[in-house]
Amino acid sequence: MKKLQCLIVEDEELARDLLENFIQKIPHLELVAKCENPLSGMEILRNKSIDILFLDIQMPELTGVEMLKLIPQKPVVIFTTAYPSYALEGYQLNVTDYLLKPYSFDRFVQAVNKASEMVRLKNGNTDSNQSTETKDYFLVNSDHKVIKIKYADLVYVESMREYVAYHTKAQGRILSLMSLKKLEVDLPSDRFLRIHKSYIVSTEKVTALEGNLVHIGETKIPIGASYKDQVTGRIF
Repeated sequence: MKKLQCLIVEDEELARDLLENFIQKIPHLELVAKCENPLSGMEILRNKSIDILFLDIQMPELTGVEMLKLIPQKPVVIFTTAYPSYALEGYQLNVTDYLLKPYSFDRFVQAVNKASEMVRLKNGNTDSNQSTETKDYFLVNSDHKVIKIKYADLVYVESMREYVAYHTKAQGRILSLMSLKKLEVDLPSDRFLRIHKSYIVSTEKVTALEGNLVHIGETKIPIGASYKDQVTGRIF
C-alpha cells in the first residue's frame, strides 16, 4: 500500500514534534516535512505531492486559514489548534477534521482514519493495488498501538458504551475508542450487517438463525426488533 505523504505546518516546536511522533506510529503515513511557518509550508506544497496537511491556525505572517485560502490544489487538511472558535470556519473550508489541543493519540488516529478515507475517495482508487489492499483490512487504535484487522478475520463487533470490541478469529478481542454508528458506515456493507443497536456481524460467519438470535459457531447474538427484516433478508 502506498504511504500517504504528510506535511506539518506548525509554529510551536513541541507541537511539531508531537505530530511527527504520532505520524511515525501510523504504518501508512510518511512525513515529508515539518515547517514552522505557512510560507515554508506553501513552498513545500508547490514542489511536493502532499496527501494530508496538518495545519495550525494561529501563526505569524499568515494564519492557517489564510494559508488555506491561498492554496490552489488543496490536500486533505486537518486543523490543529488551541482555539475552538475556528471550528466553523474550518468546516466551511472543507477541512476534514479539527484537532483541539491538547489532543490524545486516540483522537489523532480518528482524524487520520477520516483523512485517509478522504484521500482514497479524492484519488478515485486509481491505484488498483491500493484499492485491493484497502478493502482487505482496516486499522484500529488499541492500547497505544495501531492494529491491523483483516476483514476476513473479523467475526463480530460489540458496542461497549464509548468503546467497541472487535471479536476476531486470530487476535481475539480488541478494544478501541469508536462508535458503532460510524463503524456501520465504515465497514463494507456487502460483508457486515448491523443486527442490533449493540452488534454488527460478519454475514459470512453466521451459521444459524434461531428466533431472535444469530448463531456464529457457539456464540449467540440477539437480533434487535427493528433489524429483524433485514437480517432474515440478507443472511438467509
